Amino acid sequence: MKYLVNNLRLPLDCDMEDLKQAASRKLGIKAENIKSFRIAKESVDARRKPNISLVYSIVADIDSPSVKPLADDVKPVNETVEQFTPGNQKLNKRPVIVGFGPAGMFAGLILAVNGYRPLIIERGQSVGKRTGIVKSYWENGKLDYETNVQFGEGGAGTFSDGKLTTRINDRRCDRVLEELEKAGAPEEILYKARPHIGSDNLKLVVANIRNKIIDLGGEVRFNTRLERITIRNSRVTGISAGGEDIEAGVVILAIGHSARDTFKSLLNAGISFIQKPFSIGVRIEHPQELINRAQYGSLAGHPRL
Repeated sequence: MKYLVNNLRLPLDCDMEDLKQAASRKLGIKAENIKSFRIAKESVDARRKPNISLVYSIVADIDSPSVKPLADDVKPVNETVEQFTPGNQKLNKRPVIVGFGPAGMFAGLILAVNGYRPLIIERGQSVGKRTGIVKSYWENGKLDYETNVQFGEGGAGTFSDGKLTTRINDRRCDRVLEELEKAGAPEEILYKARPHIGSDNLKLVVANIRNKIIDLGGEVRFNTRLERITIRNSRVTGISAGGEDIEAGVVILAIGHSARDTFKSLLNAGISFIQKPFSIGVRIEHPQELINRAQYGSLAGHPRL
């Protein structure tokens, strides 16, 4: 039987044995009855400086019928693998995905894993070529209208620092993190409260996911902009992109919020859609050392922080 054990508060110098002992106390069993465990979440509690703690949640596999869980910190876990149920109508043509940012990337990956061999079109370039084009833009202001900070493989967040944030509580988020880790992201993103891939790793991860889609029978076309969606009898029958007409019964639009020309073409085609609100933030940069001192006080620079 597996249990999720929450709120295991330990000092910064703790090790895995300390974590196992703390979990056994909350479970009301001996430590040797924990066959194995994995970290589900790790966070830092710096509210009581200098008494900074690491706070863990773990999933423990228990070899004991006499678990006596304490309060709400212990819950049984059923780790089932989420399955995707296919429809009951056969697709005559492979699905087409427009855009290869996070939404298009994972739509393509899920479809490819399940045998649908998707065709993905992206108006910008691959992440390798895109990196050089964006670097040129930063240095001399020369804008490429198709490949830039907003358009290209990986989407608008490719040139961020690789922090992963979401404001939704959905178990499918775990699947996203698992796929990112398989593609080369650090293992710690699976449990860190503030997962961080890093900008250099992020580009490698994006390319690896693309290659996996291709290995599974999918196709990715760069420098290919959606020009028109064809609709007959209120159903999608195909698209025009890159000067080519492509038959398709299913089209996934993963185009972000900056492809204004695409939105205009959708409107002209009589497709109804509603706008999604988005927020605009202000980025203020400080030296990392200053931030660490403000957050951690005298323990700034500790290897566990």
